Amino acid sequence: MADKPKNTDVPEIETESPDLSQCRLEQVQEPAVIVIFGASGDLTRRKLFPSLFALYRNGLLPENVCIVGASRSEYSHEEFREIMRRSVEPESGGQPENWAGLARRLFYNPVSYDDPESFTGLNRFLEGLDSSYATRGNRIFYLAVPPTVYPVIAGQLGRAGLAEEDSRNGNWVRFVVEKPFGHDLESARELDKALHSSFAEHQIFRIDHYLAKETVQNILMLRFANSIFEPLWNRRYIDSVTISAAEQLGVEHRAGYYDRFGVLRDMFQNHMMQLLALCAMEPPSHFEADRVRDEKTKVYRCLRPFPTQELDSFLVLGQYASGRINGAAVKGYREEPQVRQGTLTPTFAAMKVFVDNWRWQGVPFYLTSGKRLAEKRTEIKVQFKQVPNSMFRAVLGEDIAANRLTLGIQPREEIHLRFQTKVPGPKVCLRTVKMHFDYNQGLTGPVLEAYEKVLLDCLLGDQTLFWRQDGVELCWGFLTPILIECDCPDQGKRLHPYEAGTWGPEEVKNLLPSLPGPHR
Repeated sequence: MADKPKNTDVPEIETESPDLSQCRLEQVQEPAVIVIFGASGDLTRRKLFPSLFALYRNGLLPENVCIVGASRSEYSHEEFREIMRRSVEPESGGQPENWAGLARRLFYNPVSYDDPESFTGLNRFLEGLDSSYATRGNRIFYLAVPPTVYPVIAGQLGRAGLAEEDSRNGNWVRFVVEKPFGHDLESARELDKALHSSFAEHQIFRIDHYLAKETVQNILMLRFANSIFEPLWNRRYIDSVTISAAEQLGVEHRAGYYDRFGVLRDMFQNHMMQLLALCAMEPPSHFEADRVRDEKTKVYRCLRPFPTQELDSFLVLGQYASGRINGAAVKGYREEPQVRQGTLTPTFAAMKVFVDNWRWQGVPFYLTSGKRLAEKRTEIKVQFKQVPNSMFRAVLGEDIAANRLTLGIQPREEIHLRFQTKVPGPKVCLRTVKMHFDYNQGLTGPVLEAYEKVLLDCLLGDQTLFWRQDGVELCWGFLTPILIECDCPDQGKRLHPYEAGTWGPEEVKNLLPSLPGPHR
């Protein structure tokens, strides 16, 4: 009996692949107390505690772990536990699975950030937990607070003795901050100086949760673990690289913050620069935190400065007006609550960037990001050059679509490669086909969300996915001339309105390459 044809749409996991069971995560062994400053805030309820609870439920948190909420609000331990329970409550209601086990190790300690006595009291409370739960003085201080409070809390922790590590006992202390790391080069340096007044560089973890997404991490694996890609990953074969991060949401609850920072400071100084570096960096000699970050820093040093006299040829800024998202009417940016009247804050930016080194000389990198766009989509498109000589011109003409590799980051984590094949039949015709890989294919066991991954790395002390100060400063140095130019009084001439639910201002078509997808 003839064999049934295989389903070629489903990628196979080859038998010679490593045993996937070896990739399962194991429980962190070192005990710790995790202190969340800003525990009464939105970030803790929406991201941090649900991520910590997921790690606990999957058996990844240390056996001896305590979580302490700290903020200005006055809660008892039980009141705080109830708030956190509701943040992870199943849609059906009721008690979350395994809740009781973590609730016993969940505490609250009110702290006034400008009161030294509050931090002295916090120190006594944490020492009590060390005695009761054998956490050995290991600490993670996670700052889910506005960036303006970072230096204040860092200073108070230092003065209270909470930043000190004891090499004799082998305990460690880690200080975790979210972006933005300053609002320009000067403020970034001032913040770094303030943090280092209490903490050493190895203690400071600067989070960029984009780096914890599976597809983002896989950029290095795709490039450097596959010989079919790395030889082509240069100016000889690649025509352009387009990195886009489109959001359907507006500013939502972040309006007060966003209106002071805008899309360039909110997205480009951190997320977009990191994606650029992963696409453009040279291979590190070893896959170790500092060696990976060394290569990223080299990319930032090679960024060609923007010609501010002809900025419009390299940068398009926009601000969303009212429109429709998924059929529903939405407000324009200036109509959002907490947004300043007549504000010139951009909510969309597209820029053309060059990396002046041997590998990438002359290859444009197009970076785009914006709010209230047609779809939520983050992806990287590597556009290869046309074939150098069309031997089929007599039959097919000159127009043969070039190959393209697309890395989907969100909402779907996937990779697909576009290439040309012959249409079956007697006539010579080409068709474009797509080879597709879905990250969920063949998976067993838990898949960590971005915040779960970065929290786990904080516990492990692995800084590979975190910013280093030299990279922060180089990116601010690259963007600051643009920010100065765009903060001038005539910025309104450069700010183009776009209807919510579209792909940005019409002017972006003059900047970006003619590619199918979000930006044609």
